[in-house]
Amino acid sequence: MQPAIEINGISKRYRLGEGAQMYASFREALSGKLKNPWKTKGIGRQRRGEKNSFWAVKNVSLNIAKGETVALIGSNGAGKSTLLKIISRITDPTEGYIKVRGRMGSLLEVGTGFHPELTGRENIYLNGAILGMHKAEIDSKFDEIVSFAGIGKFLDTPVKRYSSGMYVRLAFSIAAHLDPEILIVDEVLAVGDVAFQKKCLGKMSEACSRARTVVFVSHNLAAVESLCSRGVVLHQGGIVFDGPAKDAIQFYLENLGGDGGASRSNIVDLASSPGRPPKFRPHLKKLELFNGDDRPLRGDVPAGGALKAVIRFDLDTPCTSFDAWIAFDTLGGQRVCTAHSSYEPDREHEERVGQQTFTCEIPSLPLIPGEYKVHVGLDIASGEADWIEDATRLTVLKSDFYGTGILPTKGLLLLRNRWSLEYQREAVAV
Repeated sequence: MQPAIEINGISKRYRLGEGAQMYASFREALSGKLKNPWKTKGIGRQRRGEKNSFWAVKNVSLNIAKGETVALIGSNGAGKSTLLKIISRITDPTEGYIKVRGRMGSLLEVGTGFHPELTGRENIYLNGAILGMHKAEIDSKFDEIVSFAGIGKFLDTPVKRYSSGMYVRLAFSIAAHLDPEILIVDEVLAVGDVAFQKKCLGKMSEACSRARTVVFVSHNLAAVESLCSRGVVLHQGGIVFDGPAKDAIQFYLENLGGDGGASRSNIVDLASSPGRPPKFRPHLKKLELFNGDDRPLRGDVPAGGALKAVIRFDLDTPCTSFDAWIAFDTLGGQRVCTAHSSYEPDREHEERVGQQTFTCEIPSLPLIPGEYKVHVGLDIASGEADWIEDATRLTVLKSDFYGTGILPTKGLLLLRNRWSLEYQREAVAV
């Protein structure tokens, strides 16, 4: 069977700065000709060097089978949106070609294809026509589109007066309900409230179950893992991984996540850290971070993921009472949680001196997605001996912690909880 989308050697080059002007206007060309009538080169197409060029996508080849749900994953600037625009025939490639087999619907940007002066009702028909639908087909889906978008009372209002949330609800509703054989979606789940995001996830899950081909770009890795069977990781315009969605997410988190490939070191020098108050001597020497598989953790961890912290320190004199701790604060300085060796019930107290190492294992880090400050401290003889404020930063990324593709948007912690609906007995007639 031929693939629904066939991508062969696609590259897209953009010209930067002044070099972006590839063609001179007729007025500029005529003026230049009058100034130098013997010059024949440079009229019309202007030659620009490679130094003014940027390859957003470079030599990408990819086949997507009919009924397959594929996520494009990557940091900002990796080429995901550019590739989607080429697939959707919004942008022409510089090199290579694409074959699309099937009717395609695209939702790439909020309100793409909308006319601001037309009402929501009129834009439903306009957008449907752009997607290649007949009026009768749009009529049959009209009420469902309006109900899903939740814009009933604004249906006859020009869309230029819509909020961004209303825009995206209507745009997604049109693209999802008009049954294209191939659905292209770019970051729609980043806009809208939680309730609408949940509806979008349900609609996309429904599309996947009907064997519709879906190409999905999102930084919501929980949604990617929940919806997609396959993940393609892009970096600097090229494919660096192609495989099962779960493996693609793991590859991205370990190699590219959060820092665009410029990952931080998992080893933090505490001895010379600027976060130490002047009154403390540098007992703390080093902090090392690892994930649950003992692989170096370079600043990014999925929500609910495992974290292992190795704290190395010195004891100048023999001592039996000493403890280390690691704490997590929001960027605003609010303490979220602390892991402390004194909480360990099986802790042995014996006299130690010299170089020491504490290892703290957190099976499931209960922080919601975001960036956190990491503090490290050492207590000796029940008093503070050393501590480092903002020793390093930790970025908690979205994950499928609950197995539903949904994470809380309020609060600071992930709470494990189970719900059940009580069985409703039928009334028995006496």
